[in-house]
Amino acid sequence: MQNTYSTGISRSLNLAFTALGAVLIAVCSWISIPTAVPFTMQTFAVFFVLLALGGRRGTCSILVYILLGAAGMPVFSNFSAGAGVLFGATGGYIAGFLLTGLIYWLFTRLFGQKTAVRVLGLLVGLLTLYAFGTLWYLAVYARTQGSAGLFTVLSWCVFPFVVPDLIKLELALLLARRLAPALPRF
Repeated sequence: MQNTYSTGISRSLNLAFTALGAVLIAVCSWISIPTAVPFTMQTFAVFFVLLALGGRRGTCSILVYILLGAAGMPVFSNFSAGAGVLFGATGGYIAGFLLTGLIYWLFTRLFGQKTAVRVLGLLVGLLTLYAFGTLWYLAVYARTQGSAGLFTVLSWCVFPFVVPDLIKLELALLLARRLAPALPRF
């Protein structure tokens, strides 16, 4: 009987932390400086959720966040929502968050939980996010506006974000370390 009870609590905690992670990403996406691709705290939240909750729960939080937005909840930047956002020019960057989570999860699963592995997993995930998002942006932009060169799109959508995203990664790492003793490991 005790085992069933503890399994139920563990599942409830997993669901609660996954939901809280999705909410944190949504709230951080609303903190925005509008540009072609808005400066938001989304990437900070994605990094933090993965570092604090782990690869599996963090990736599930990202998926829940994306599904909420797809279902019409205004969780994306500028309180936007819907499939139009996901299939729009910047939708590839949102999908890239999920790729970041999957890569982080894979890295920590294969190579352990050392700080260097976790940071490397996030960096590879971030590069994948940039690559996928940029290719998506190029395709959608070409279909809707006309062609744009790769360097032009990189100058709009990636170059301005590299340093801020690295700072967000460092802040997420510091905060996750500080909160680690308070978060249950299950």
